[in-house]
Amino acid sequence: MPIRVGVNSGSLPKDLLSHHGGPTAQALVKAAERHVRLLETAGFDDIVISLKSSDVRLTVDAYRLADKQFDYPLHVGVTEAGMPGQGTIKSAIGIGALLLDGIGHTVRVSLTGSPLAEPKAARDILRAIGLVGAVQLISCPTCGRTQVDVEGIAQEVERRTAHITQPIKVAVMGCVVNGPGEAQEANVAYCGGKEVGALYVDGQFVRKVTERPADEIVSAVRDYLNRQTGHMEEIH
Repeated sequence: MPIRVGVNSGSLPKDLLSHHGGPTAQALVKAAERHVRLLETAGFDDIVISLKSSDVRLTVDAYRLADKQFDYPLHVGVTEAGMPGQGTIKSAIGIGALLLDGIGHTVRVSLTGSPLAEPKAARDILRAIGLVGAVQLISCPTCGRTQVDVEGIAQEVERRTAHITQPIKVAVMGCVVNGPGEAQEANVAYCGGKEVGALYVDGQFVRKVTERPADEIVSAVRDYLNRQTGHMEEIH
């Protein structure tokens, strides 16, 4: 069985806190090193290391330092991040920054409350940076130019494509200013306009959409995946 060496900024040895002037990245790495050396002395090297803090910057700095010092896998996460919402954002910043640096072998999102929110948040982080296959939904924040219910359309598309594990970009845009540009980068895109919208696939205009845009988008996603994978994708 592997052993995880887990260091937490809230429980560092007093001598390290005194020497480093508090919980620093160097103190976290030094604490981990002590435990690693004990295991290595005992002839054990099936080790995973975590160096967690509730402070995002401290967490990232500690893992970046550990990545240079250790050859062991790193288990990354921002510990005691808080409630879903703010805690999810803190986790996404910390974990995302490390993964984009190529640091981290396993991840843990630490949120207060039901543990069911944690794996969903972790998957959303991995999906956002392209490490797991899923629909990446691009949708505009809406402004005075918006002529359609972008929020409602995007919510329905997200709900009906949540089970998809193939990497695909879907854009839901509310006007023709930024819409066509996003359509060029998405696999399937919808650009809403007054009384009529436009559907694009791989940057190419496909058809006008006058009713039920969510149905049209989901249908286009299904057809696109069927062509890519060669089997029928069920989307309801």
